[in-house]
Amino acid sequence: MRLQLLSDLHLESEVFDVVPAPGAELLVLAGDIDSTWDGLARFRGWPVPVLFVAGNHEFDGRELDAAWPALRERCAALGIRMLERESLVLAGADGRRIRFVATIRWCDFDGLGVARREAAMRAGAYFQRVMRATRAGLPFDAAAVRDEALACRAWLEAELRKTGDWDATVALTHFAPSPRSADPRYGLQPGTASFCNADDDLLPLANVWIHGHLHCRHDYVATHASSAGTRVLCNSRGLAFKGEEVGHDALRVIEV
Repeated sequence: MRLQLLSDLHLESEVFDVVPAPGAELLVLAGDIDSTWDGLARFRGWPVPVLFVAGNHEFDGRELDAAWPALRERCAALGIRMLERESLVLAGADGRRIRFVATIRWCDFDGLGVARREAAMRAGAYFQRVMRATRAGLPFDAAAVRDEALACRAWLEAELRKTGDWDATVALTHFAPSPRSADPRYGLQPGTASFCNADDDLLPLANVWIHGHLHCRHDYVATHASSAGTRVLCNSRGLAFKGEEVGHDALRVIEV
């Protein structure tokens, strides 16, 4: 199956013309498309199916529990298939059945190890203040994010361990599954754990892992003793005023 990958378009502030990639069978949106949700309308009537996993900025200034069903309704009205702690099996033109296992997978702040969690949560508090989200009327702070992240992690592991009638598995998350996806501009620092989880032990359960959140591009193979390895992909565009869009290929297509 041929996939067009896009994430971190930030259409709430970026000027960017989204167009279908020739030959793609599916468009995968890995979050942070538009914090206002208005930009999602650009994918109405897309020529191929669209899968979407939400990013953290889809919840900016919102009440989390109310935003989830509202975002799902918005996507359904536009013909976008939003997945959150859900799996979906789709067949490609070649007949191969691909399982997509998807969740936002919030950060649990253990991305650099349990010993560095406290420092990571202090650093993460800044990002949550910027996000300005709430849950049950309380600030969606670093502790609340960690609670959600652990629930996502538990679901993701259980789902990935299932077996069934499919030829390959694609994990789709907004947050990165490994510190190997850290932005090379900043290296490994406490704030990295707000972007990268340490889900390296889950990588062998997927053939391909697609993520967003980092405003840089990644395409590497995580090797394992028990399998051929997992291809980890991120095709974030990022912010033009920081030069992050330089080198971004919006028409890039990968094959699973």
